[in-house]
Amino acid sequence: MSARTTVQLFEAKRSSLTHPTQSHTKEKEKMTFTPLSRRAFGLTTLASLATGPALAAGNGGSSGAPSGAPTRAIKLPIAKTGPAAGLTITGLQNQAARSRRGSGATKPPLVIALHGGGFKSLYFDIPGYSLLEAAEQRGIPAIALDRPGSGGSTPLAPTAQIIAANAAVFNQVIGELWAQWSHKAAGVFLIGHSIGGAVVTDIAGLQPAWPLLGIAISGCLLKTTDGGPLPDIPMIALPPEAIDHGMFGPAGSFAADMPQACHVAMAPVPRAELVDIGTTWTARVRDVAARITVPVYSRQAELDSLWISTPEQVAQFEAAFTRSPNAQSRIVPGVGHAIDFHKVGAAFQAGQLDFAVQAAQRS
Repeated sequence: MSARTTVQLFEAKRSSLTHPTQSHTKEKEKMTFTPLSRRAFGLTTLASLATGPALAAGNGGSSGAPSGAPTRAIKLPIAKTGPAAGLTITGLQNQAARSRRGSGATKPPLVIALHGGGFKSLYFDIPGYSLLEAAEQRGIPAIALDRPGSGGSTPLAPTAQIIAANAAVFNQVIGELWAQWSHKAAGVFLIGHSIGGAVVTDIAGLQPAWPLLGIAISGCLLKTTDGGPLPDIPMIALPPEAIDHGMFGPAGSFAADMPQACHVAMAPVPRAELVDIGTTWTARVRDVAARITVPVYSRQAELDSLWISTPEQVAQFEAAFTRSPNAQSRIVPGVGHAIDFHKVGAAFQAGQLDFAVQAAQRS
């Protein structure tokens, strides 16, 4: 792994990759984390563990808001022209977004969140870890959208730059959403995790016509870790155990209900995205970052097994946003790739929302 061995990575060792039948507590007792010295546990390594195009825990379908959650599943109108033409886009919205609040003297940001690979919009609404609920408690309207191929959203045709294709679709979709909000919100603030963070970065690089206040990204940097070969299937369903290995830090960094609690949000990921994120995207990320002219809030997991998150890499990522008026990239210590699902998740989300509110106040 050459210079990449400088990043401390962790891998969960289990006796097999069969979905466990024993209790989650017993499974946690079997999980140990040891530093990897010669191989990184990358996105393609996760995908190489997939056994087929669908699993019960994550086979697409609707966004699937939990029963009793203060959110509502949505399906956006299908566009007739443009990059989003003919595509169904689904997602979740909180009560503040449903009621279109925000017509007072101080207009809130409209937060729109994009999930990473292997998940759907429900990633942002797991009970006890919900970004949508955290925003609701502040009176901030928030919408989490299913990216193409996840939840109920139509897949895109595989391309070498499918992340850029995602960005083009959401640039149009968000512009159409903004037409409903232009008198009630200060502007749009984007939050993206992992591949969703790459899509958000790409959207900001397009310098949208609608008012973009700023972006918050996590689990997305300059270089991915080494990985293995991908299954030759268009949609890859990651086993829950693979998600657990790749998304979490060591025992003690997450509560007893995790990782099990996040499995309901799993969904197959397009193979083209896993190829793009480690090749084409990483080759052009610096050029994209240099075009961004809005504030950037980057928080990266110290023990991310999918990205190289050394202090040097995190600093270089911040420096790449040469035109941003306020780019800040920091390391969150002791956690894995999915920061939201760790014990620090609430504080992490609070920081993102604070930054969004500050961006709205400056607009």
